Amino acid sequence: MEKYVIGLMSGTSLDGVDAALVKITGFGAQTKIQLIDFVNEEIPDELKKEIMDCFSVEKSNVELICSLNFKLGYLFSDAAKKVCKKADFDINKVDLIGSHGQTIYHIPVGYKNMMRSTLQIGEPSVIAYETGATVVSNFRTMDIAAGGQGAPLVPYTEYLMYRTDKNRVLQNIGGIGNVTVIPANCSLEQMYAFDTGPGNMVIDEITKRLKGQKYDKGGYFASQGNVNDELLKELMSIEYINEAPPKTTGREFFGSQFVDRLLMKWGHLEPNDIIATVTMFTAKAIAVNYRNFVFKNYPIDEVILGGGGSYNNTLVKMLKELLPECKVMVQEDLGYSSDAKEAIAFAVLANETINGMASNVLGATGANERVVLGNITPVPYKR
Repeated sequence: MEKYVIGLMSGTSLDGVDAALVKITGFGAQTKIQLIDFVNEEIPDELKKEIMDCFSVEKSNVELICSLNFKLGYLFSDAAKKVCKKADFDINKVDLIGSHGQTIYHIPVGYKNMMRSTLQIGEPSVIAYETGATVVSNFRTMDIAAGGQGAPLVPYTEYLMYRTDKNRVLQNIGGIGNVTVIPANCSLEQMYAFDTGPGNMVIDEITKRLKGQKYDKGGYFASQGNVNDELLKELMSIEYINEAPPKTTGREFFGSQFVDRLLMKWGHLEPNDIIATVTMFTAKAIAVNYRNFVFKNYPIDEVILGGGGSYNNTLVKMLKELLPECKVMVQEDLGYSSDAKEAIAFAVLANETINGMASNVLGATGANERVVLGNITPVPYKR
């Protein structure tokens, strides 16, 4: 039975809300997916500042989170409406919406009196009311309840879409970099995934502060600079980079406070050199994690890049140079969309939830068992 599903995704890089309208036939191993259309809804600067304040332990408060939860619900609803308008598709025919929400804090490993936990906001009741569709949201919490880290969740959908007779890794480069290892003709149990470290997050924040630009378009500034070996060595000595999976990270570690400390010590360097160095940091963190935790298990044939970082030509060039034994490609080389990939994933995960299918991958999150993910918000009125 086919369903029309919208997947909604807003990541740590805050480069917009992605909305993918997808036709899904079947579920589980029988899933077939067709992308109908995709939009990226820009987050207004004022709202982006509120989100950034929520990320900060110093600036966040319950009043701000309470209000922002509903504001983001309306923003996500608008993105769902706009993708339907772009596709000339009647929103009343949408069967289901899968909304990842906006992560504002993630504690994958407990510490002191802080419990392992995660928080995504973007009120699903608002989305359900505004669109008239059933909404599946809050995907990460059940995995954490089952002993996992609540991330990464995309590997299940990558298993359905990308498994072949080749050893592949899928590297997403959003705000954070994360890799999914898909051995040739593997079972779900043979897959594993983890966060490699920063993706675009540090590059974007440095570029914003030093160049007044939202991001380093095409990797231009990095291409004009030289990598500072001393700074790169310091960055690569960060404990997380060499930590064994399962592991996840986020803005709590590689966000604005991280950049504050970096610029305080290294701000005397030429701006392009700093941008070149943090770009190499992202690339080398990925390559080192492969050598430490992937290549020892499988000889990788293909590396498939996705996310905003796949459009950074300098970063892609660095990865190709650091991984000469692999064929390094982008999603578009396979006929897919780097922009739409994660939004499609949450459409697929929502479809699995509605069909009662477990969709976490134990080798990715470290959970004790496979579980059905997400909370279901039903259609609140008769269509």
